[in-house]
Amino acid sequence: MKAVTYRKYGTPDVLTVEEVRTPEPGDQDVLVRVHAAVVTATDATFRAGDPFYSRMFTGPVKPKARTLGGEFAGQVVAAGKEVTRFTVGDQVFGDTGPSMGAHAEYVCLPQDGALAVLPAGLGYDQSVAVLDGVLTALPFLRDNARLREGQEVLINGAAGSVGAAAVQLAKHFGARVTGVCSTPKLELVTSLGADDVIDYTTHDFTRAGRTYDVVFDAAGKSSFSKSRRVLNSGGVYLSTAPTPGILLQSFWTRRFGDKRAVIAFTGLRPAADKADDLRFLAQITQAGQMRPAIDGRYGLAAAAEAHRRVDSGHKQGCVLITMEHDGG
Repeated sequence: MKAVTYRKYGTPDVLTVEEVRTPEPGDQDVLVRVHAAVVTATDATFRAGDPFYSRMFTGPVKPKARTLGGEFAGQVVAAGKEVTRFTVGDQVFGDTGPSMGAHAEYVCLPQDGALAVLPAGLGYDQSVAVLDGVLTALPFLRDNARLREGQEVLINGAAGSVGAAAVQLAKHFGARVTGVCSTPKLELVTSLGADDVIDYTTHDFTRAGRTYDVVFDAAGKSSFSKSRRVLNSGGVYLSTAPTPGILLQSFWTRRFGDKRAVIAFTGLRPAADKADDLRFLAQITQAGQMRPAIDGRYGLAAAAEAHRRVDSGHKQGCVLITMEHDGG
């Protein structure tokens, strides 16, 4: 099969398309023919090896020869003899987790992995686009912020993958949502359901005079120190950036004060929990409460261009790699 690989850190030019061995499913595994996969900021970070701590996962000096890509959608084409949850022909979406490997024509996952049947009525592109960012945003808002109906939520970086998912999920939970983004992305964030939008190029949300029950820094660009002034008593600041500061503040604010700082390592959650979230996502998508936002589609051979688009910081919605297979 064809797969996008990289053997050294650097710009998107380090990516190449190679012929690699198609994985073979074990007794408890399914083989999925990938039709679409997302290029995320994590993929770009691992490819660049920057920041340096990301190399803890990929190698300190040079990466192992590997294929990036976590979130994907495709069709089950083979199943192990003990597989009972899926059958050949099922259309599925999921996440490969730390092993990655979705920027390829095929991926192999255990049947109890982060895998679920596509939302009814959506194709592969739309399904993986809806998934983009949800497995991060959902546990932050639902499990860590314990978001409730009627709360005021601000989402910083509301046009990014995690932020766009967070806007829609927060609306599902009944919150009033303020999204923070740049000027060209205001329309997108409004279309996703934000009640109010703040253009960070002209206004600082920490000095706008409004307060919130939850500030979700999906972009990792602010801080608890700056945001605490806009938190209500009992409010929560959430950040996706695992800095030393937020780690210390998370520990400290659990014990002192009436405002909390929270960091969650959502990528380390059990696959079974992620599978539950995928099924939940399929349900609310079918109910019309989530919609896909796609910035662009790139073939496997154009993976470097897809990475450049992500690196640009200008994407609106997700960037997809799509596969062409003989016979569809």
